[in-house]
Amino acid sequence: MTQRALPTAAPATQGVDASGVHAFLDALEADPDIEPHGVTIVRHGKVVAAGSWAPWTAERPHLLYSLSKSFASTAAGLAEAEGLIDFDAPVLSYFPEIDAGITDPRSRAMLVRHVASMASGHDHETVDEAFGADPAEPVRGFLLQPPERDPGTLFTYNQPCTYTLAAIVQRVTGQTLVEYLRPRLFEPLGIDEALWSRDRAGREIGFAGLHTTTDAIAKFGLLYLNDGVWQGERLLPEGWAERATRAHIGTTGAMGGDDRPDWDQGYGYQFWRGQHGFRGDGAYGQFCLVLPEHDVVIAATSATAEMQRYLELVWRHLLPAFGDAPLTGRDAEDAGLRERLERLALPATDGAPAPETGDWAGAAFTPEGGLVAEQPKLAAAELTADDDGGWTLTLDEDGHRLAARWTGTAWTVTEGAVPVAVTGGWHGPDTLTVDIAFLETPHRLRVTCALTDRVFRAHWLTTPLVPWPLRALRAPRS
Repeated sequence: MTQRALPTAAPATQGVDASGVHAFLDALEADPDIEPHGVTIVRHGKVVAAGSWAPWTAERPHLLYSLSKSFASTAAGLAEAEGLIDFDAPVLSYFPEIDAGITDPRSRAMLVRHVASMASGHDHETVDEAFGADPAEPVRGFLLQPPERDPGTLFTYNQPCTYTLAAIVQRVTGQTLVEYLRPRLFEPLGIDEALWSRDRAGREIGFAGLHTTTDAIAKFGLLYLNDGVWQGERLLPEGWAERATRAHIGTTGAMGGDDRPDWDQGYGYQFWRGQHGFRGDGAYGQFCLVLPEHDVVIAATSATAEMQRYLELVWRHLLPAFGDAPLTGRDAEDAGLRERLERLALPATDGAPAPETGDWAGAAFTPEGGLVAEQPKLAAAELTADDDGGWTLTLDEDGHRLAARWTGTAWTVTEGAVPVAVTGGWHGPDTLTVDIAFLETPHRLRVTCALTDRVFRAHWLTTPLVPWPLRALRAPRS
């Protein structure tokens, strides 16, 4: 029977110095450009440290962005083992209905292994061109974009590569990625909730869109650390983990050059090589770090544009904490770390409670400068006072209303179709700032209302990579 929760152990018993974990947490919380949401550290197969920063919680699925790619690759590896995919077959062989319309010789020469390793031969990201050329069949739109180089000779981080790999899996299996992975991966790992966004044709997009928990990321990494074996049972084909995570193509300079060395170590089948070990990662700091030399997996969800900085904090503080032998006499230190992890929380507003003066209750606001083209496209905002002393800021987006309610200055969580946490406070008698955290994503919206001229402005602290409406900032449940 599958053990659903990973076993836990005191850090010292697994050779982990709690002071190094404290230093890592200190550094995360001190960095103004990193907003941590969750972290799980696994050593020798046991969780030695895990926590979530309220209002985010361990039980809630979190948008993984491009960390989804590593799960899509896993589905392709399983399909290959079942004889459904040949990594040396042309991509076009899986889409015979569009074969006649694809005339470029490089597109015709593109193999499954080329799209699996981001080596289609294109020298730029083609996602807008591919989806624009054929929204109904983006694989056709992708293959209509002639590669500038021969496939297999150039790395370019290119979303349609992963989309195409995922589309092949869904075509040969007759299932979505989640349906296919559920009995082969998610259920054996004890992953209860995995939800994947789909395109307008109903296909799960593969390159992003998977929502799951930090714990699920940790289990996924541990499976790869152990060569695809889980609790004595082989879930992944023998040799797949090594094959998927070794460098199939060089990436030096491809993702930012000298200031992003962890992106310059090579690329596997939808996995990155790093300065240490290998990883899957997603925008704004969604990480599955696998460090075989330390027998460690680190799973993290966060909201930061400074992903290299996050990794450097891991290398600086956590790597020295992983020793070769158990530590003795550390019960108090381990207990102190456990207590800290249980009370992690992001700061709420730095504003004050509602002023006694001012006509805030019932105030309506229009966008500063008029309705702007940038997201979010909010047409109006209205503030109402609740009977219990709380407040609700209602935002209007193209006729759809989102009610953001808070009490006092602490985070207030509202469940529903779009789970949010809200904190708000006043900066002087005429200015209100409200933060709305969309709890199944990395994103937080800040809305500032000015009473004097009855206008508001809204901006993202981390901007969604797709201009979704607010009502779509959630896991894609039916």
